[in-house]
Formats: sequence, C-alpha cells, structure tokens
Amino acid sequence: MIRFFFKIIVLFVSNLAALAAIAYFIEGFKIVPNAFEFLTVAAIFTLINFFIRPIIKLIFSPIIIITLGLGIVLVNAATLYILDFFSGGVSIEGLISLFYASLAITVIHFLVHFITKKI
Repeated sequence: MIRFFFKIIVLFVSNLAALAAIAYFIEGFKIVPNAFEFLTVAAIFTLINFFIRPIIKLIFSPIIIITLGLGIVLVNAATLYILDFFSGGVSIEGLISLFYASLAITVIHFLVHFITKKI
C-alpha cells in the first residue's frame, strides 16, 4: 500500500516538474500561471497517466512493438491531448508543440522510472 502511494506521489511530482519545464521551454504550450490551477493541471495529468494511459498503451501496443518502443511518444501525445481537452488551464497550439511536449514527457518519464526503479 505504501508503494502505491509512493508511486502516485512520485508521478505527481515528476508531472509537475515536466509540465513546468515544458511550459517554460516549448513555445505553443501554455499553462495558466495561477499556482492552484497549475497544481490542478498536474493532478489531472497524473490521473490521466495513472488510469487512462495503460488503456492507450494497450491500444497502441502493435505500433509500440513495431517501432521498438518509439510509439510511446504517440501515447504521451495522446495523454497530453486528453489533458488539453479536459483541462481549461492548458493550451497546446499546433502539432509541433504537441510533438515536442510529448518528447519531453517521454524523456522525463524514462528518467524518473529509471531513478525510482532502484528505490
């Protein structure tokens, strides 16, 4: 049970940092500068990653297998698109910014998974 809560907290903090970095570095990806709204967006993104992302990975599993794992970028793009759809605090303008944001999410999730796997 403690591992479950630890995983959720780590995912929330990594999503918070990833969204902050993406909003700062990627043009066309905007988050409302209100702190409460930013925490709400990070919480929604964590819930999407925790509950909806496994279903999306199952749907895209043939593409993930054929591309030797690079299809995860499409999964992350889908989760960011769902976040943009459900949250009013996020605005993603164009496919290029969505692609760069999904690449950044992919790298950050990989690093967090690699670091926390040993804990």
